[in-house]
Amino acid sequence: MSGINRQLNHMMETEIHVPIGSPTIRKFQIFVDEHNVTEGAMKLIKELRPGWDPNLIRTKLFTDGTTNKLVGCYVEDCLDDVVLVRVYGNKTELIVDRDNELKSFQVLHANGCAPRLYCTFQNGICYEFMQGRALDTQDVRDPVLLRLIAREMARIHAIHAHNGCIPKPNLWIKMRKYFSLVATEFTDQASNVRIQQEVPSQEVLEQEMMWMKEHLSQLGSPVVLCHNDLLCKNIIHNAKEGMSEPDYNLYPSREMQLDWLHTYLQAYKLFTKKGEEVSQLELETLYVQVNKFALASHFFWGFWALIQAKYSTIEFDFLGYAVLRFNQYFKTKPDVMALEIPK
Repeated sequence: MSGINRQLNHMMETEIHVPIGSPTIRKFQIFVDEHNVTEGAMKLIKELRPGWDPNLIRTKLFTDGTTNKLVGCYVEDCLDDVVLVRVYGNKTELIVDRDNELKSFQVLHANGCAPRLYCTFQNGICYEFMQGRALDTQDVRDPVLLRLIAREMARIHAIHAHNGCIPKPNLWIKMRKYFSLVATEFTDQASNVRIQQEVPSQEVLEQEMMWMKEHLSQLGSPVVLCHNDLLCKNIIHNAKEGMSEPDYNLYPSREMQLDWLHTYLQAYKLFTKKGEEVSQLELETLYVQVNKFALASHFFWGFWALIQAKYSTIEFDFLGYAVLRFNQYFKTKPDVMALEIPK
């Protein structure tokens, strides 16, 4: 196979395909100043909701986002139709494939797992407000809610979004890209003393990244369509509101995980028409896979936070968050590595 064909084959296997019949996304050549989101949002609303009286339009700024800025627009006292305007954070195009994000948004909406996407503009998107309450760390431990979340995650993972092609994982591609972006901060001339003192060295990070890819790729974990940013606040349970310092004392116990994973597996098998009986072997295997892949999650979001620390205009201690994630990686690695896939 030629190099070009190999490249095309690789792209086909990883590309998200928008379902036929999905609504066309409107595109506006409007730039929204992230320091004055409301003014730009009003220009977009004039296009999206021409029947709204400008004098009656109200806005609500959501300040929890740690990557983007978000404002909700609605007509006075009418919350049945709220348009969300999301402005991409500074330099986030370095870490987010916006074209793929839009396709994923459309796929998820077509399968009842995401709001409707109204339009794109030069530096953001507008989409439907989902009525409900954004969850917090205690909500996701609630016995009733955790089962609902498990089933919805199974629904997303069961979506076939690759048009008949076998999908390839992009975790390692994205992690390598993130590593390349932050690597310049680890030179001898790096001006950030805090990075030098608190973040593991470039050599250690690269060594661990290569080890993870080799080890985790052998676990037999299936490649599925993922949300990739499933913070508690991104889960809406049918009243409102990103990221606080993680409290790892809240990390679910083995018993709670097995309960959650059993519900997830049961739903996943149902959605993929593979029955719904879950064996103990399947349950124990997924438990080991999930806990080992948690190591990759720490690294992935550690790199993300280092990039955000350099470019983001949002007031948040991204560097401190990166240190927390890398520290948790090395703290949990020995226990996680003692887990073995059951035979």
